[in-house]
Amino acid sequence: MAVLGIDTSCYTTAIAIVDTQGKLLFEDRRLLRVPEGEYGLQQSMAVFQHIGNLPELLLRAFELVSPRELRAVAASIKPRPVPGSYMPVFTVSAHQGRILSAALRVPFWSTTHQEGHLRAGLWSAGFVPRKPFIAVHLSGGTSEILLVEHEKGSLKLKKVGGSTDLNAGQLIDRIGVLLGLPFPAGPHLEQLAREAGSDAEEVTLPSAVRGYNFSFSGPASHAERLIQQGAPPAAVARAVERCIANTLEKVLRPLMEETGYREILLVGGVAANLFLRERLRHRLEHRAVGGKLYFAEPQHSTDNAIGVALLGLEGVS
Repeated sequence: MAVLGIDTSCYTTAIAIVDTQGKLLFEDRRLLRVPEGEYGLQQSMAVFQHIGNLPELLLRAFELVSPRELRAVAASIKPRPVPGSYMPVFTVSAHQGRILSAALRVPFWSTTHQEGHLRAGLWSAGFVPRKPFIAVHLSGGTSEILLVEHEKGSLKLKKVGGSTDLNAGQLIDRIGVLLGLPFPAGPHLEQLAREAGSDAEEVTLPSAVRGYNFSFSGPASHAERLIQQGAPPAAVARAVERCIANTLEKVLRPLMEETGYREILLVGGVAANLFLRERLRHRLEHRAVGGKLYFAEPQHSTDNAIGVALLGLEGVS
């Protein structure tokens, strides 16, 4: 017996199947096509691509796992578990999930994209929280600092901070495109940053933090000026990574002190960046700070339906 999870986000069509023990049986995803030189997709175009992608992904999945084995279908129906959260792209996973559950005569479990990210992060990192913890959701669509309690089939989230303008992924994509990198720029900017020489420390971006909130529009404007002034592209790319890491450190240190929580889960596409991981681990897991950081494997940090399926499994069990 198994549970199917479906997630149709702004840039990825994803499905996953887990068995009743939580073992991953199948996972596949398809990046949406973004025209060269563009910074993103209109929601209508993303919906159109999701509708075309899902049948192919589902047929591939059902070649390995028979639909007769499904005990439930779960889907992300909106971006975040808060009133008014809505994006047209999630109507695709919501409607397809309900159609499949009705056709197969199995329960339908609804969740959100953000909860799916966090649950997949817990699964991938092998993190079984015994008490509330801090979570950072860092992507192109969200940059939020959360306090989290894991409940059956859902996650109880309290937002305590986040970006007041650009998200971390938007900062990366905006500067990446200006540097001539493909969109989405995350993996390409990370690769470019590895070419930075010893003088890269001289190329810096400011960190704009107020309480548990932060801003990336100022760093983006500063990076644009550096590019116009002829700063080495690799050094600019490394400066972007360093800016995001410094910003998170300035937020997380006082939050750890205020709450007493020391366990931190970081998820989202930006959290797959290896420089970010290493720098935050070095700074926040230092003996004087006492943090314990958990990251999903890079391939499970990005948009995926594994967490959606796991939440569905918990919800119908």
